[in-house]
Amino acid sequence: MSLSKFVDELPIPPILKPLWKDQFYTYYEVRMTEFKQSLHSELDDSTVWGYEGSYPGPTIQVESGEIVFIKWINHLPDRHLFPIDYTVHGAHMDLPEVRTVVHVHGACVESDSDGYPEAWFTRDFIQVGRYFKKQVYRYDNCDCASTLWYHDHTLGITRLNVYAGLAGFYLISDQNEHLFNLPSGKYDVPLMIQDKSFNHDGSLFYPNQPDKPIKELQTSILPEFIGDTIVVNGKVHPYFNVEPRKYRFRLLNASNTRFFRFTLDSGQLMYQIATEGGFMQHPIGINELMLSPAERTEVIIDFTNLEGKSIILKNDAPAPFPDGNAVNENTGTIMQFRVTLALSNIDTSMIPGYMMSIPKINERSVSMERYLTLNHEMDQYGREIMLLDNKHWDAPISENPKLGSTEIWYLINLTPDAHPIHLHLIDFQIVDRRNFDVEKYKKERIIHYTGPAIPPKPQENGWKDTVQSNPNQVTRIIMKFGPFTGLYVWHCHMLEHEDYEMMRPYIVIQ
Repeated sequence: MSLSKFVDELPIPPILKPLWKDQFYTYYEVRMTEFKQSLHSELDDSTVWGYEGSYPGPTIQVESGEIVFIKWINHLPDRHLFPIDYTVHGAHMDLPEVRTVVHVHGACVESDSDGYPEAWFTRDFIQVGRYFKKQVYRYDNCDCASTLWYHDHTLGITRLNVYAGLAGFYLISDQNEHLFNLPSGKYDVPLMIQDKSFNHDGSLFYPNQPDKPIKELQTSILPEFIGDTIVVNGKVHPYFNVEPRKYRFRLLNASNTRFFRFTLDSGQLMYQIATEGGFMQHPIGINELMLSPAERTEVIIDFTNLEGKSIILKNDAPAPFPDGNAVNENTGTIMQFRVTLALSNIDTSMIPGYMMSIPKINERSVSMERYLTLNHEMDQYGREIMLLDNKHWDAPISENPKLGSTEIWYLINLTPDAHPIHLHLIDFQIVDRRNFDVEKYKKERIIHYTGPAIPPKPQENGWKDTVQSNPNQVTRIIMKFGPFTGLYVWHCHMLEHEDYEMMRPYIVIQ
């Protein structure tokens, strides 16, 4: 469906106010509901799901070290917006159709509050999953200033719940950030970027698989979902009026599957200041910016001396990445910046020359190296199924790092796709990527490198929680496990892959 571009203004998600806040802790209650919202003025209002009546959900702003409690409340209807595929693990017919559990992505959080995929709950907590522990989650916010996000993480239906609208920003600030004099307030703008498809009545379209593997069942598990329309903060191809000054943008790829490679059609530089885990050592000027699903970055764009100009944020990443279809007029356009507002005051904000020291984790401190494959198989119905280390979700736990230990994981991609691999609880550093002979590995289980080690891209030099693992490459990441013990997960963040077995539990042991 082709909709007019730049006719609706960019919405800014509201800031959520706590129900209680004192010197010891902060308390929120957040309800999940179904409602109608205008995603484009040429469409009828779309039925979506959201937190506190908003899609995206309201932004939660906290300080580093602030103890935050959140009661996540499911007030959704009993029927899902999209077809449930009952052949997928965790989504069998004996379970309630609508289930939710919330994960704050990137959070340093105790296991019971992480949003484990089987810790789901239904409307008003009437039914709960086997790992459900409590109704109120605790967030210690032991991270430094960073752009996190919260989203649904229910086993077997994450792709459907997030696509319906269950996602929002979770922003952590700290004292260092306040000293940098970055653009702030209304000049600090979060951008949640997704792809969607629409039916003619304005409703969201999510496909059924055309050939049903089981005659009586609708199925909706696909190798990937690629939408034909780009949505930013819940609006299709919006425009954003800006002043001729510097702005800080927090970019989040919240798509199910689509990768984005961003450029500005003006050709000007964007100044990247942060990765998922916080500020970089130095800002870098970049012409293009790659984000796989769940990755975030922060950039400063300077609109000074551009009065009256319009600048388009573009995308040219094939979908699926890297060898899928090229973008078209719709998917190659994200949004428009219009430098039309008068300067409200003198812009004294800065692009700092130096932000913080990020020492590389010493490889000599590593106590364990794990060699983990990304596998592409076929299921009993002839459908694609993606696995981690060739294991299904329910296989015994095989990754059990010790608290405080440092490990290197070798992500050995045997598939034709690039996969965004996310680890819960911890941030990591990318060591390198290296081309290898995939066919030799499949036959002999030997890694035969075919090229030199490739260091991480400049935009990846910092703390990460999601890494792009490319086909025909071994990607190495290094991390220290802690500060909590317990049960967590690691998975591909292409949600169709995650829902269909490309997710594994891991446990941090004492």
